[in-house]
Amino acid sequence: MPDATALVPLWNRAEEWQRRLAMVRDARTFLYLSTFYIEYDSYAQTMLAELRAAQRRGVAVNLLIDAFGQRLGGVLMTVQQRAHLTRDLDAIRAAGGIVSFYRPDRFIQRQVGGGQHVKIQASDAGEAIFGSSNITKSSFDSWNEYAVAVRGPIVRTLLESYREIGGTVDDAHLTQVDEVSAGSDAVIPLDYWFCNPNPLQGSKGPFGWSGPNVVTERLIEMMDAAREEVLLTSFYFKPVPPLMDAVVRAAQRGVRVEVHHSHRDALPATDLAWIAAAISYPRLLAAGVTLYENRHGEHSKIVVVDRRWAAFGTYNFEDAAHDRLAEAMLASRDRRAIEPLFAIFDELRQHPDNSVVTQETLRHWPTRVARRVARFGRFKRWM
Repeated sequence: MPDATALVPLWNRAEEWQRRLAMVRDARTFLYLSTFYIEYDSYAQTMLAELRAAQRRGVAVNLLIDAFGQRLGGVLMTVQQRAHLTRDLDAIRAAGGIVSFYRPDRFIQRQVGGGQHVKIQASDAGEAIFGSSNITKSSFDSWNEYAVAVRGPIVRTLLESYREIGGTVDDAHLTQVDEVSAGSDAVIPLDYWFCNPNPLQGSKGPFGWSGPNVVTERLIEMMDAAREEVLLTSFYFKPVPPLMDAVVRAAQRGVRVEVHHSHRDALPATDLAWIAAAISYPRLLAAGVTLYENRHGEHSKIVVVDRRWAAFGTYNFEDAAHDRLAEAMLASRDRRAIEPLFAIFDELRQHPDNSVVTQETLRHWPTRVARRVARFGRFKRWM
């Protein structure tokens, strides 16, 4: 069990961003950073500038980006912004840094969006930040995100998984992390659930593949263990069928299930992700699930069961998280990891941007919206 010696919740967007920058500025030996994509906005420009400054101090910089995620993120940028991003990444390479793009081995996996979705930032100080945020303005100015800053043996575990999603990790850096972690008496027990489905699949990639995916299985276990309450957040709630079935089972046996995810307006580029979630609204409401839509965007991934068990990390409740993307979650039954989450759900319920979805809501969908849900919802797996 990869324990932590310290765990700091990072729900406030400015606090997480400043902690990320401080880690880079304080690094003296190495800095690792993985992300799904980088959008060349003010946040990315600041981070890339800090990475270059760290290199000038002799810090070994290692940046891992998902190729598919970056292609999606590229839609949000102008041609000039994409060119500037390429220039800055090339400058990191030219100065001796490692910049990698993760691509699955098989052609079919690359064609249907296979990749890595794990977000880790770690340095020689022995601290790692792990959570849902990408290096984008959306993650720090718009959407809700959740991350934790951790110390202790869990940092080595996170860096070892960095290797499993296509990154290069120096063994000497792992040893350095071990040395920093040694000697602390404080222990916060954690489980680390990690799965990259791409190496597990055959020549057909995700087609015909159903698992096992340890992250999906553990989340199903959480749903089936619930007796009183399940609280969860996701970008758009459209889980793989076995996980959806587990959520519905929980609600049907009397568990209070509360789901917070994004409104269709939270993703201006397309409403297809929302449609993939909305197609299941009638089933969820019939089972008694309480659904909230957040207009400014809910991108955190948090699960709390019976106020005694929590998991948080990168796994969106969607088919892609099961069969196309490497994902990870930290789980714990320790009060120090769980109690900060209660205040988050209290805040979400009271926030004016968060609204409850009811049967009446569905009846008042504009005709165009209802038709799009009916037409495209059957393609949920790919949206």
